[in-house]
Amino acid sequence: TLMLIVGATYYLTFTGVPGTATYYALIMTVYTWIAKAAWFSLGYPYDFIVTPVWLPSAMLLDLVYWATKKN
Repeated sequence: TLMLIVGATYYLTFTGVPGTATYYALIMTVYTWIAKAAWFSLGYPYDFIVTPVWLPSAMLLDLVYWATKKN
């Protein structure tokens, strides 16, 4: 939930347009949660699940792009 808030704030502040890395990372995070729910429903332990890193890594990519793009 925290990453969603951070991601949404970042998204509105720095990108402002759909189709950016952060936007897709949000989708991938949701997909990861769905996969986690399916994994848990089958009775598998949490240890085998990697915490989603889609959002932070994509935010970093967007930040690099935003900082280096020409005005």
